[in-house]
Amino acid sequence: MTSSLMMVAFAGTELPAPVAAAIAERPPAGVTLFRGHNVASAAQVRSLTAAIQSAAPKGSRPLLIAADQEGGQLIGLGDDTTPFAGAMALGAAGDVELAERVGRAIGRELRAVGVNVNYSPVCDLATNPANPGLGIRSFGDDPEAVGPLVAATVRGLQGEGVAATAKHFPGKGDAAVDTHERLAVVARTADEMRERELVPFRAAIEAGAWLVMSGHFATPGLTGDETLPGTVAEPIMRALLRGELGFDGIAITDALDMKALAQGSAQIVDVIAAVRAGADLLLGTIDPEQRIRVEAGLDQAVARGLIDRGAVATSAERLRRLRAWIAGIPQPALSIVGCAEHRALARELAERSQTLVRDEDGRLPLRLSADARIAVVVPRPADLTPADSSSFVRPALADAIRRRHRRTEEIVTESQPGEREIEAVRRRVRGVDVLVLGTLSASLQPAQTKLAKTLLGLGVPTITVALRTPWDLATYPEARTHVCSYGILPPTVEALAAALFGEIPFRGRLPVPLGELYPRGHSLGK
Repeated sequence: MTSSLMMVAFAGTELPAPVAAAIAERPPAGVTLFRGHNVASAAQVRSLTAAIQSAAPKGSRPLLIAADQEGGQLIGLGDDTTPFAGAMALGAAGDVELAERVGRAIGRELRAVGVNVNYSPVCDLATNPANPGLGIRSFGDDPEAVGPLVAATVRGLQGEGVAATAKHFPGKGDAAVDTHERLAVVARTADEMRERELVPFRAAIEAGAWLVMSGHFATPGLTGDETLPGTVAEPIMRALLRGELGFDGIAITDALDMKALAQGSAQIVDVIAAVRAGADLLLGTIDPEQRIRVEAGLDQAVARGLIDRGAVATSAERLRRLRAWIAGIPQPALSIVGCAEHRALARELAERSQTLVRDEDGRLPLRLSADARIAVVVPRPADLTPADSSSFVRPALADAIRRRHRRTEEIVTESQPGEREIEAVRRRVRGVDVLVLGTLSASLQPAQTKLAKTLLGLGVPTITVALRTPWDLATYPEARTHVCSYGILPPTVEALAAALFGEIPFRGRLPVPLGELYPRGHSLGK
């Protein structure tokens, strides 16, 4: 039955009756949960996943239930879960044992709410600051450093009974466009791909990752075709992943609604091509018409011999093995979600990742008189890609600083401030004693760079903070004191404030280079 090739999705925090009936009649491989559609609380997700499993025939259980719980900028299961800082913070901490502990904690929380597959870890290398779809989801740009962190994450997740998914094969870190919007091209040679991009995937496979997710981007160095997405390319999915890398787990596509693939009625061509190329599972979306269209097309493709029945049977056997592994692991109590132990671990990661890049005037740690005025200027968080949950986060840096210095004023700007707003902020901060200026991927949002340059020109003692990707300093190089925090989640901004006031040392090191002056591994921290 070709429905076993599908990971389906739906809208609703409860299981809709038509979806339950469809699961019972044509059981899919599993269900993907999305924060904006299916998540209200940890208890609600646990109830929902139980209902999904109950809807499936006994012979199809357990269904795979998956989510994007990467940490950092993509937390797919909501605010009840522990807000771990994510991959690039782990890259800045540079501790494999810490990465495995974080993976285990995330795995325990996923199992507690009934999720048994995590679309993580990201194996893409952060080699292109202009890549809008990656950001701090990557551990860094050095394959030899990223590989062990990827493997540790796989071990951690799977040690708690959650199947890990290495993505996005064969490595889209060097892409310059978001594959949610259009096809990207990674212009690496085959040798470069093997020496760099494939290294983290080898590490994930050697660590036993159950799944590998293909990416919707072209790698002409491997296929000879700059218009062919890897998801539908047999040289990528079969020759490289299965043959050269020896992967015998489940190959799953990235989401089918991404515009790098054909949409509408033409989509079935790419779906058939993906299965023929070697995909075991297709990642569907909440559109019910899409599921009907895709399943009908797959049925017809099998009937006409376009898809080999033996290949479908092989995919089904891989799925059976994964289900048997999942079934043997008990579900922990819901109380593990957001528990004190996990919050302490999130705090440890946040504190160990804070990175002091530059302090030319010796402004840090802050030592201020009681009547000194601090202004904290930060942009309102926004989702820069659909693989992002930043818009759910409330700015909290000013609160964290105010707990340490009462005379602190918060100024929250639009993500892309206009001329009038920039001028209004300039007037408000002109007389303060210290300005803490946060930016969120200013390398991708030029209005933030314009604001930063305007405020730096005032001559006010300023500390700039790259609150997301670390490359922001390159857009306002005149900044004389600069810090990287790798995120905006509560433990991260609390650790940032503590480091600014000298309560904890800056211990993180750059997981990517910031030009020639600041190579990977640089830090002024003690």
